[in-house]
Amino acid sequence: MRRLGLFDATMLVMGGIIGSGIFVNPAEVARHVHSRELIVGVWLLGGVVALAGALVYAELAARRPDVGGQYAYIRDAFGQTPAFLYGWSLLLVIQSGGMAAVAITFARYFNDLSALNLSDGLVAIAALALLTLINCFGVRSGSNTQNLLMVLKIGAIVALVVAGLAFAPANYQPTPTAEAGSQIAGIGAAMTAVMFSYGGWQTSSFVAGEMRNPQRDLARGLLLGVVGVIILYTAVAFICLQALGPQGLAESKTPASDVMRLALGEKGAAFIALGIAISALGFLSQGMLTAPRVYFAMAEDGVFFRSLTKVNEHSRVPVRAILLQGIAAAIIALSGTYGQILAYVVSVDFLFFGLTGAALFIFRARDPVAPGFKAPGHPVTTGIFVAACFAIVVATVMTSVVNSLIGYAILLLGIPACRFWQRQNRPSA
Repeated sequence: MRRLGLFDATMLVMGGIIGSGIFVNPAEVARHVHSRELIVGVWLLGGVVALAGALVYAELAARRPDVGGQYAYIRDAFGQTPAFLYGWSLLLVIQSGGMAAVAITFARYFNDLSALNLSDGLVAIAALALLTLINCFGVRSGSNTQNLLMVLKIGAIVALVVAGLAFAPANYQPTPTAEAGSQIAGIGAAMTAVMFSYGGWQTSSFVAGEMRNPQRDLARGLLLGVVGVIILYTAVAFICLQALGPQGLAESKTPASDVMRLALGEKGAAFIALGIAISALGFLSQGMLTAPRVYFAMAEDGVFFRSLTKVNEHSRVPVRAILLQGIAAAIIALSGTYGQILAYVVSVDFLFFGLTGAALFIFRARDPVAPGFKAPGHPVTTGIFVAACFAIVVATVMTSVVNSLIGYAILLLGIPACRFWQRQNRPSA
């Protein structure tokens, strides 16, 4: 039954984007670009790319409102092998890496809140294990829970912005002037952190089939949701920069807590740490339950472990797929630092974003008069989005060669894996 309206769609779009990256990544940005204008400007630039992508995905969802999102778009446009590589990368790089990075963020703020000073990796694995166990028992969020979590996230961000603006003393330390060449390289590296934070608009592709009026409300929800996130993200970057200064921001591991500590003391730091920890857990729980559905779909298509199609009789969830997701995320959480994981994820993730954007050209050619939402300005805007995705891939690879190559090596290993499962599950003559 279609029950979701405009507010639900907007909250789902914002909830799919806002995890915990915005509370950490302003510091990652400040380590790569040092001028105040660029530290804030890259967040606006990333928002433009995210908005263009959201509009492309809105048309894809309108054309196929009852299918499984990005995996199905790639499969229907380019065939089973590229779709398999997306699902393979989702498990071993994109989703698991993103969840590992968010789990590390949770660990940082948990340590800041508890003063236990435990290993980030240990706390991250404990959080992932707990959420894996909970989701295996069938605990899941409905739209009302998602809305509540999103309101709490927005409340934490607004509290940070208001407190930082009203009570934190401004820090106007001067910054050195960088050469043009190093600035361009720095912008490319900064965009890795920015686009990781903006990633998630693709979750809108799962909304259309549950909406009362997807032709009307999906595009509006995407527009409102992404624009809302752009405003919130830019405000957080500005406040962190104003309170800590470029150098202080670059040196901070927990910039949001540092800002609130300056504004309201230790109680303020504890408040925002708790809000971020809750936000991170909500994001991880949502990902732990939704992403395994792609592996479930791959297994049903005959290109993954057949056992992943099994659903627990009592909880009615794909327990084996959820366990697989949890284990993969835990391994990545132990394998590298937060910044390394960002490059590992973004370099592969945006390759598939670009490929999915290119799928719209194929669907338009096949059926140019399909009813429903149309991405405004196509083919120009869609082409700009695709080009921006591949530019982000190039920039990420150039600034983090080793970590990016690890991601692509795992991606390429998916080709023989796909051939193996295709042979294994080929119908006998």
